[in-house]
Amino acid sequence: MNKDLPQPQPSDEIDLGQLFKLIGNAFDRFFRFIGRIFSGIFGVILLFLLFIQRHFVKFVAVVVIGLIIGAIIDFKKEPEYISTMVIEPNFNSVQQLYNNVGFYNELAKSKDSLALSEALNITEKEASSIKKFSVESYSDENQKILLFDEFVRSLDSTTKKTINMKSYLENFNSFDARFHTISVVATDNAVAKKIQPAIISSISNNSYFNLQKDISDSNISLQDSLYNKQIREIDSLQLLYKKVMLKEAERSIQGTNISLGEKGVQNNKELSLINKMEDLKSGLVELNKERGNKSSILNVISDFPRKGVQDKGILKSYKFLIPVLFVILAALVSISLSLNKFLKNHNRKK
Repeated sequence: MNKDLPQPQPSDEIDLGQLFKLIGNAFDRFFRFIGRIFSGIFGVILLFLLFIQRHFVKFVAVVVIGLIIGAIIDFKKEPEYISTMVIEPNFNSVQQLYNNVGFYNELAKSKDSLALSEALNITEKEASSIKKFSVESYSDENQKILLFDEFVRSLDSTTKKTINMKSYLENFNSFDARFHTISVVATDNAVAKKIQPAIISSISNNSYFNLQKDISDSNISLQDSLYNKQIREIDSLQLLYKKVMLKEAERSIQGTNISLGEKGVQNNKELSLINKMEDLKSGLVELNKERGNKSSILNVISDFPRKGVQDKGILKSYKFLIPVLFVILAALVSISLSLNKFLKNHNRKK
């Protein structure tokens, strides 16, 4: 054997056949895994259908019994009515509003009709008809953006730079909303309208909020007088400028030269007065809006209706709830019995 002949070296090239084989095996395992998952799901569904088939008569029987019992309960129970009022709290009174409504709700839940009748100025019979109070904020994205705009305007230029809309919306809570909805659920469909004055007066008669309202009224009146004073002063200046312009026009007719520079300054002053007048008029418009919005401690946007609407719904109906409950109980009992039977047979095989 010639030792000088070159020995064959192991090839560093990838065997494409083995590579494709590995890829094929990987896909095969993957599809088998997916197949086992679907097979398992199909098996569970099949077992469920067999379970339903085996106990179908029992389920039909409990549904019929549940419907009968639910219909009897629905027939005998008093209908409940829901009434809703939308309000706009001012002068940071929203916290007190939530506290008061929460207090009324606790009295209704505990069925303390005497205390509730005294708090709402109604009879004990009317108070006993009230089942629930609730209050929640009412705001959409547009209202939140408007509130953010008002909030930013109230800040100084330095603080504005540290505030952004995202952080404001993340920290937005129910107390920040402009409008709030008060709901009353009662068996008397007219009682909500009767308690509206008491709910409003419980906030409006608060001495702190009345003080804040008086201060706000004084500030608005002062700002209004300042705006009107400035408007009168601008009117006087505009009249003065008109007289000056008339005299300058007379002088120009008589042949006296007028400096173009002085004329330009005059025009700039007039334009400045016109712009200032527009700003003051806009300020008066906004002030009148504020006066209207803050004329009361609680602005009633929508009153309680004269009669409430019956509180219906599938989740309020015992004809639905009782059969569902019975079916769940029957299924649990059947599963328990089947499991117990399976365990006994398993022990016997051992």
